[in-house]
This record gives sequence, structure tokens and C-alpha cells, in this order.
Amino acid sequence: MSKKNNQSLVNKTGREIRTFSSFELKEYRDEENSERQDYVHGVPVVFNTPTCLYEYEGIKFYEQIDRHAFDNCDMSDVIFNYNHGGRVAARIRNNTLKLSINDVCMEMDAFLGGTEYGRNLLEDIRGGYIDKMSFAFVVDEDGDDYDPATHTRTITKIKKLYDVSAVDIPAYDTTSISARSFFEVEYEKEKRALEQARLREMCIAKTKI
Repeated sequence: MSKKNNQSLVNKTGREIRTFSSFELKEYRDEENSERQDYVHGVPVVFNTPTCLYEYEGIKFYEQIDRHAFDNCDMSDVIFNYNHGGRVAARIRNNTLKLSINDVCMEMDAFLGGTEYGRNLLEDIRGGYIDKMSFAFVVDEDGDDYDPATHTRTITKIKKLYDVSAVDIPAYDTTSISARSFFEVEYEKEKRALEQARLREMCIAKTKI
């Protein structure tokens, strides 16, 4: 299967990664001590927006995240890092990372002034060297639906959100074993259904001769 507009990556644990949008730098000022506190603000997830993950034999396969996919998701200790690896720059557990969800997207604010690593990452973001976001997650069992008419997979339930990450190169050119396998299975189902339909039509035609 050829890969076009691929925005997905998965590892052996079943953790999937999606890259959807850019994010912008925000700076806040602490009114009590007048020291500048540096935050980044971003949109790691956009809801109900079909994104083409693959194109195979002229057919485009899409995926979208449902508005309520995070309703029962474990987000107890999400971290903010760089390229889904390396050191932690911010995290929910120590209140340096905050996530909020509205009807359109998930937004995040991360304080990066607490560590040298975070401050260096902040400078890379400020300089425009890093300007994309991604998130890593695991889909709950039976947490997705597939519409063969539009070739669209809708993720309806995410079991756990692991991180929201600053990324320099989005995962467009990487292979997603999980997503690719999902679409291949659905495509094979569609082919079999079409073949069976043609066979039925041939049998009906023969009985009329």
C-alpha cells in the first residue's frame, strides 16, 4: 500500500501518533513577582475533521476524531515532550501542563520555564525551528467505527492519552502498522462484498436465460 498524506505512527504497544496542526508561542507575566513565565499554547487534536491517511488503488482512506472520544479517556498524567521522546518538559501531575476540550478541539498550555531542557525547547519554538504538534494515544476496544461509503474511520473512544508533543517533522512519511492494517482489512472486506455481489448478479442472470 502506498503512503500519501500519512499522519500516523504506531509502535509495538499499540500506541498511535497523529499530527494535525501547528501551535503558537504565548508568554505570560506573573503579576506577583513581575517575572516572565514562558508558556506554549497549542492545538494537538482537532475534532470531526476527516484527514486522509492513505491512498490505495485510487481510493483515499480517512480518519477523524469524534468530539466525545476523550470523554472517558485516562488523562491523569499526560506529558509534554519533544518528538514523543526524550525528557519531560511539562506534565499534568505537577501542574505545568493544562489541557482543555471544547466542541472544536483540544487545547493545551505548557509552562517550559522550570527546567533548562524546557527553556531550550522554548527557544527552539520561539525561533520557529519547531512549529508542529502531535499526540500519542491508544484506542479503546471497540472505540472506532468505519464507514465504507466514505472510507472513513472515526475514533470514538480513546482509552489513554500519553503525551502531547512538539515535533519538528510531522509523521507524514512514517508507516502506521495499526492504521494501515485497519484500512487493508476494511478494503479486503469491501472487495469481497463487491465480488459476491457480482457473483449473485451473474447467477441471477443465468437463471433468466
